[in-house]
Amino acid sequence: MKQEFLLPDLGEGLTEAEIVQWLVAEGDTVTLNQTLAEVETAKAIVELPSPHAGVITSLHAAAGDVVPVGAPLVGFEIEGQAATAPKAPASAEVEEGSGPNLVGYGAAPSNGRPQRRARRAAAGSASATTTLASDVDVRVAAPHDDIVVVPAPPVRGERPRSTPPVRAYAKSLGVDLALVSAELGDRVITRADVDAYRERVGQRGAGAPAETTAAPAPTAAPARAARGERATTRVPIRGVRKHTAEAMVQSAFTAPHVTTFHTVDVTATTELIASLRASAAPDAPRIGVLTVVAKAVCLALASYPGLNSRWDGEAGEIVQQHFVDLGIAAATERGLIVPIIRDAERMPLGELAAAVAELTRTARSGKTPPTDLVGGTFSLTNIGVFGIDAGTPILPPGQTGILALGAVRRMPWEHKGEIALRDVMTLSLSFDHRIVDGAEGAQFLKAVADVLQEPGRAMLLG
Repeated sequence: MKQEFLLPDLGEGLTEAEIVQWLVAEGDTVTLNQTLAEVETAKAIVELPSPHAGVITSLHAAAGDVVPVGAPLVGFEIEGQAATAPKAPASAEVEEGSGPNLVGYGAAPSNGRPQRRARRAAAGSASATTTLASDVDVRVAAPHDDIVVVPAPPVRGERPRSTPPVRAYAKSLGVDLALVSAELGDRVITRADVDAYRERVGQRGAGAPAETTAAPAPTAAPARAARGERATTRVPIRGVRKHTAEAMVQSAFTAPHVTTFHTVDVTATTELIASLRASAAPDAPRIGVLTVVAKAVCLALASYPGLNSRWDGEAGEIVQQHFVDLGIAAATERGLIVPIIRDAERMPLGELAAAVAELTRTARSGKTPPTDLVGGTFSLTNIGVFGIDAGTPILPPGQTGILALGAVRRMPWEHKGEIALRDVMTLSLSFDHRIVDGAEGAQFLKAVADVLQEPGRAMLLG
C-alpha cells in the first residue's frame, strides 16, 4: 500500500522546517525509525525518523526547501499495514481532526507548498571557529542581541499561492505577493494578476530593474565601485534570527524592563577556581566563573523567589516556581539559542560545570533538542567573553530575570583600606518590574555579588 508521510510538528508549535540534507533516496528500502533527513527548525537541527518500514517512492522536497508542517514530505510503498506506527492520511492534505503521523509529533493542517530558499554555503566556506578565553567556551550574545528563548510563533496565514516563475516575476517587479493575495483571495496568483496589481498601485515604474538579493562576488565589488554604484547584500530573515526578533519585540513590549548594575571584587572567586582546577582530576569538568555565578544565582533565587516567577495575565496571578530551570545563552553558527539546565538548583558545583560543558558541546553541534530550548525560569548571558563590562539584556519571554556577566578585569581597587590590584567584574540584572520592585532586584543582585566576593557565604545560603 502507498502511504504519504507529512512533515510533523517537531515541537512547541513550529510551523515549518528547512531540509538540510536527505539521508535516503527514492527507491531506498528503509526500516522503522531509520533517519530519513536532517531538518532545521527555528530552534535546532533535528533528525527525522521514518514512521514506516518500506520503500521510498518519492521525496517531495529538496535540500534547501522550506516545508510547512503538514505538507507531504516522503512517499512510501508499504507491505501490508504498519503495526507499530500510526497511520498517516493517504492524501497530501491533512483532514480536520486527523491524528498525528509520527509518535510524539502532531501534524498541523496546512495547504502550503515547499518554498525554495537559498542553498546554504558549503561547510568549507564557513568562517573558522573562534577560540574563546572564557571559562567553558560558552559563546553568548552582546547586550543588544542578548538572550532569547524561542517561543512558539504566532499563527500565520498560508503563503500566497503561485508558481515559482510567477514568484520570480513578482520579485523582479518589486511586487509583494502577499498583498496581491489579499485582494484575490485563495486562488492561484498568475502573471496577469501581478501585472494588474502593479498597474493599480504603481509599485514601480515600467522596466525598473530588480534589486539583487544575492551577495556580490568579491571580484565584482571594484567594478561596481568604479561605476559609482553602491553594493548591498540581503540576508534572509529566517530560522533562529527570525524568532529571536519576534521574541525580542514580544518581550520589550510586554514586560517593563528595569536593569540594575553592580561591580564586585571577585578575586576570592578567581582564586577558588584556580585552586579547584589545580587539584582536579584530568577528566573532571572545568569549573569557571560562569559556573560559580550559576551556582550563586540558584542559591540567591531561593531567598528571592520573585526573580524566579512568571506573570500569568490570563489567570491574574504571579506563578512562583520552586525549581530553577537555568538558561545559558549560547551564540552558535545558526544564531543565538538558550539551552536550559533543568533543576539546576539541585546540582553541586561539579555537576553544574559538567551540565554547562555538555550544553555547550550540544549547542555547537546544532543538536540541541527543541524541548531543551523552552521553559527556562531564569537566564544567564556571559557578555564578558567579548570584553564587554556591562549591558542591558532583554528578558526572555515568560521569564522575570536575566543576569549578564561582564568581563573579569585586573584593576586597582580598594581592599582592606588600601589600593591593590584585584579581579573585578560588573553584573547587570534585568527584571520584570511588574513582578519585582527595585528593592528586591537590588537585594537579589547583592546576594549574588556577596557569594562571588566571599564564596564562603554560599554555606549560609545553602
